[in-house]
Amino acid sequence: QVQLVESGGGLAQAGSSLRLSCVASGRTFSNAAMGWFRQAPGKDREFVASIGGSGDTTLYADSVKGRFTISRDNAKNTLSLQMNSLKPEDTAVYYCAGSLYYTIVTMRSAYQYWGQGTQVTVSS
Repeated sequence: QVQLVESGGGLAQAGSSLRLSCVASGRTFSNAAMGWFRQAPGKDREFVASIGGSGDTTLYADSVKGRFTISRDNAKNTLSLQMNSLKPEDTAVYYCAGSLYYTIVTMRSAYQYWGQGTQVTVSS
């Protein structure tokens, strides 16, 4: 059984930083793209960032570009999201996701595996 478990969410002040982590078990994702999505109350789940299977390629949503950094450790089957200069509009539940594609994907439908999510709340 494949499981993705996120951690690292919490309450932060605007301008501060948080680091999210995701540990995968049940299968290796070293040959598959992984990503982060988020869902704010009353809104659809949206793409945040994706990283290719090798970790050499990344892609970010315009809203987080320059502030967030996605990374992975294939040896540990983990995914991370470093979030700097947080804004109140970053408040959402953040989800880790794993796809079956090697290259970066941004569409939700391209991801087959999802974590339960971790809440990030940014106060002004």
